[in-house]
Amino acid sequence: MRFGIAVFPGTWSDRDCASAVTLAGHEPVMLWHKDADLHGSDCVILPGGFSYGDYLRCGAVARFAPLMKSVADFARSGGLVWGICNGFQILCEAHLLPGALTRNSSLEFRCEPAWLRVETTTSPFTAQCSRGDLLRIPVSHGEGRYVADEVTLAALENEGRVVFRYVARDGGPVGEQSPNGSMRDIAGILNDRHNVLGMMPHPERASEDALGSSDGMRLFKSVTHAVAHEGSFANIW
Repeated sequence: MRFGIAVFPGTWSDRDCASAVTLAGHEPVMLWHKDADLHGSDCVILPGGFSYGDYLRCGAVARFAPLMKSVADFARSGGLVWGICNGFQILCEAHLLPGALTRNSSLEFRCEPAWLRVETTTSPFTAQCSRGDLLRIPVSHGEGRYVADEVTLAALENEGRVVFRYVARDGGPVGEQSPNGSMRDIAGILNDRHNVLGMMPHPERASEDALGSSDGMRLFKSVTHAVAHEGSFANIW
């Protein structure tokens, strides 16, 4: 399987994602922001970093890169697109996902382990998880507070499009320990076809036990499973 990994000026998590893809036994392919060719990618990852220096807003410039037109076309055709941290911000700016990511409620950059609860498995990205599973995956961002209007939030909840939610270590409400103050403690969402995922935590930084957790590898393996058994998700993507 081939994972295309976008590289914008200021991207820094591309090599971490490539390492996780390689650990999962698959081929990483770097996709330069000025190119339009996705090189036969089965899944495109928009990794973390500070694309174009985060000028204007996080992801606001990257959405206009030539590569992003191909990514949008790929997503609309049912291809898997996975935005991590800055990638999530880019997907929101490109209107491939609803809502926006704003300054953390603490007004501080937060780089720390976070606990996520899997809220849905009707997703190619969580196919190898069970609903309610707790994953230890770190965050690293200054603008990760997810916000949206109440109509959008209700649709995300009712349509099973909230994929991950920040929780306490025991699975209870995260409360004031939230790394960013996201509305409804949302850590990751899907588009309406469930083939585009945006999440703020970094699963590539939790890809092996030496990093403190290998929980993130479950997501990479889920994508692999979904691509190999595409019919299982035919009613979704």
